[in-house]
Amino acid sequence: MSVFLGEILAHPALAAADPVVHPRGVDATSQPVRWVHSSEVLDIAPLLRGGELLLCGGITLAAATPAKREDYVRELAQRGIAALAIETGGVLPEIPPAMLEKAAEVGLPVVELRKVVPFVGVMQAINSILVSESVGHLQQADAATRAMAAELAHGASLDKILGVLAGTTGSPVRLTSPWGVTMGSAVPAGWGAADEPTDEPTDDGGAEVPGDGMVSGVAGGAPIVVDIPVRGVLMGRLEVQVPDTADRALAQVAGERAVDILGLALLQHTPPGLPALAGAELMRGVLNSAPEWRLEQLAPAAGFPVDSPALVAAINAASPQELRGAVESFLSSRRIPCAAYLDDAELVVMIGLPCTETAGERRTLVESLRGLEGDRDAVIAVGPLVRGVGEAAWSLGEARRALEVRQVRRRNASARRRYPARGLVVVDAEDVAVESLALTCLDASAREAFVNRQLRAVLEHDARRQSQLLETL
Repeated sequence: MSVFLGEILAHPALAAADPVVHPRGVDATSQPVRWVHSSEVLDIAPLLRGGELLLCGGITLAAATPAKREDYVRELAQRGIAALAIETGGVLPEIPPAMLEKAAEVGLPVVELRKVVPFVGVMQAINSILVSESVGHLQQADAATRAMAAELAHGASLDKILGVLAGTTGSPVRLTSPWGVTMGSAVPAGWGAADEPTDEPTDDGGAEVPGDGMVSGVAGGAPIVVDIPVRGVLMGRLEVQVPDTADRALAQVAGERAVDILGLALLQHTPPGLPALAGAELMRGVLNSAPEWRLEQLAPAAGFPVDSPALVAAINAASPQELRGAVESFLSSRRIPCAAYLDDAELVVMIGLPCTETAGERRTLVESLRGLEGDRDAVIAVGPLVRGVGEAAWSLGEARRALEVRQVRRRNASARRRYPARGLVVVDAEDVAVESLALTCLDASAREAFVNRQLRAVLEHDARRQSQLLETL
């Protein structure tokens, strides 16, 4: 079974810190913990996987601005960590109330450690327990994967293959297309009528098929969602709705271990078409800076004329697959050719444009992307136009540099011009071309020296009078 926050806080290694969970009166002890990690870095969220208990000594928090503290809490909550534990006393006498309010707002448990304990000792003690639990989960997940492979080898349906996973996890499971259409589903054996609001179940190898939708009315929080790619093309999503009585950590591991088998099953039942495969191969070529002849060879099969204008967008998003679906739907609705590829946490999209009024079409595209519907946390950097797909790697490089420019601007922004912490942001690489050139061609010391020489009088004025003349200008 999972190891829960309450058990970890009661462990002698951490109980010595006299922990208090905030907000008081809220029971967060049943929160499952996957790993214990320690870091003072406030931008740690992208490096976490979710489910961690994060230990923080409070040193960097004490020096951070209130806005940065709130961003820190929000980003950790979005990443899905189990809890944030902060040591108080010394440089940080107490956890700032505004920080606790933000944590309560986003649903992140915060543990106040009122006494000093060695974080290394805590991690060694707790993570050894978690590793033992993980080994058990891996063994169960691998057994389920072997059983699913056997079902696949015998030509079983998607429902029957999913039934093995449902039986192992004790949870309803569903396999959908990238657009949300159910392709297969199953529930554990013995799933009661009260839990099953859809069609009547049928016995299918120890699991029951629940019909066409995810089982509703099941407690346990948001479903675990695992993407199923086939040859670089997103072909489906696995959803596991874990009830309160089941082991969420086991369900997570089993779902992730089942990706290859489910990919083979989808390949057998619904193989991807040539355009999708060619598009994925084309984008891999762009990412790897393949020779122009290779990109031009792949372009027609992916729906791109060799000599048509194009651009590449680099996207950083909290939910990249969700945003990928929105961008692809938006472009296809306007009959704009595109190819998308998710490379780790970066979503890369190549977009074809007409040969006439190309600059105007690009401006319209940028404005349309800014108006994408939905509440999204993402930064889309739109690269410059190129004359054909053979130059797409250069457009991608410029888009990535535009993202770097935005990061530099955010770091250097004053409190009066603070960038929004969340929401959809579209950056046009053509608008930051000069800054991008400076980042590329000048090292940091040369850039700083240039700025100091050109703006010395203004900088000295601000330093002497504690003013913000440079910001005003």
